[in-house]
Amino acid sequence: MDKIRNQSVENLMQVIAKMSSADDCFDFFSDLCTIKELQDMAQRFEMALLLKGGANYQSVVSAVGTSSATISRVNRCLMYGNGGYEKAIKLFNEVSGDEDKR
Repeated sequence: MDKIRNQSVENLMQVIAKMSSADDCFDFFSDLCTIKELQDMAQRFEMALLLKGGANYQSVVSAVGTSSATISRVNRCLMYGNGGYEKAIKLFNEVSGDEDKR
């Protein structure tokens, strides 16, 4: 991941970290990303939630409608990544009230 961590990426992450509401994030990401990019990121996060919750690949394919290659990549990140999905899932569970479910 050090290959992508440069000053521009660091600046972007700092700005995102300082945003104070989901509406601010939505506005920013809607301007920053294409609709497809935003949908793809949301889809990957949904896959991570499902996989972390114990879903198998076939049920994730049925629920999300994506390829097994993409599911495999998300699963690999869950297992061997930097812990980003884990942190995001924990935050999601805290704000959604599902702390014990995933």
